[in-house]
Amino acid sequence: MPPPLSPPSPPSPLHPPPPAPPPLPGRGPSPPSSPLRVPVLCLAWYALSAGGNVVNKVLLSFFPRPVTVSLCHVLGLVALLPPLLRAWRVPPAGPAQLPPRAYPRLILPLAFGKYLASVSAHVSLWRVPVSYAHTVKATMPIWVVLLSRIIMKEKQTTKVYLSLIPIIGGVLLATVTELSFDTWGLVSALAATLCFSLQNIFSKKVLRDSRIHHLRLLNILGCHAVFFMIPTWVLVDLSSFLVENDLGSMAQWPWTILLLAVSGFCNFAQNVIAFSILNLISPLSYSVANATKRITVISVSLLMLRNPVTTTNVLGMLTAILGVFLYNKTKYDANREAKKQLLPITTGDLANLERHRSTPEKSQNGLGSLTQHGDFQYGRGNVLTDHFQYSRQNYPTLYSSNRYDV
Repeated sequence: MPPPLSPPSPPSPLHPPPPAPPPLPGRGPSPPSSPLRVPVLCLAWYALSAGGNVVNKVLLSFFPRPVTVSLCHVLGLVALLPPLLRAWRVPPAGPAQLPPRAYPRLILPLAFGKYLASVSAHVSLWRVPVSYAHTVKATMPIWVVLLSRIIMKEKQTTKVYLSLIPIIGGVLLATVTELSFDTWGLVSALAATLCFSLQNIFSKKVLRDSRIHHLRLLNILGCHAVFFMIPTWVLVDLSSFLVENDLGSMAQWPWTILLLAVSGFCNFAQNVIAFSILNLISPLSYSVANATKRITVISVSLLMLRNPVTTTNVLGMLTAILGVFLYNKTKYDANREAKKQLLPITTGDLANLERHRSTPEKSQNGLGSLTQHGDFQYGRGNVLTDHFQYSRQNYPTLYSSNRYDV
């Protein structure tokens, strides 16, 4: 008969229990989150995105000034982001992160791309229905794959290329059957998607090399985009106001100012919530939430704006959106497989990895290459978003303990 088990003895003062493992680098102690936190944030994200698009469409229907709407969005980001950055204790970008040589090479082109993408997106909303504009936006994975192949020489797997077929077919079907089709609206939507794709590629590079917070980078790009936006606004919209005497004759001017303010706030709030959700869930879950958000925006716009559609047109929209989810799933699986192949297997691999970490490289733009600190190439850095177009990253310990999620 086995002897009865004795209760565990208390730890001896001479042999204290081992200390708890330290937190991972770049991760601060996160407070426990409520199970309703993500659903509530997703509902707020969907409501702000759908409401913002409907407000923009209503605004542009009687106030056809897409440059003015874009300017209000950028000014809203520039005005509302600094208090948020101070509240979340995000450190400023110093010369070590963004040296002067990085501004003409990366920051100014990104700011110009942000300006051009914003104006093109609002021109497309002005000329075509919201549902069709968002369907064309679903072609972003196609542009990202093509531009990554041309610019970064990045090859994809066969499954990733095949996952683009439903997107192409869905957008073509929606275009052929669109009852309110407009050529300039299609061109503007494609131009906006192309600019967003370029921003996605190069902003990843800036975030990876500089280790700057994505909201801090957005604030910098917004401040510089204002300098591109104001001359265009003076030449296009302000001159039209003065020539047509719209400032004095517009009876709905207070209502227009209110809608401009609501549109700018919705644009700011949905972007902040989108990145808060990305910090809380996995990339694959985020892609599902993003596809659901696009379906919500299209459905709400069809119900509230009553633009005419056909069954075939709706089928094309759904095919394109589901194709985006299929691309994200396939890309996520391909990145996981590539990451498994990069794991060190032998002691020689570990020695080479340590030697690589101890000798950081210098990139061509003057920013230190710090890819060894995070999983930018594989993992969460490859999630595409519709808003800031920046990727989630592992932030350095400098402010990770003071970072708060909404």
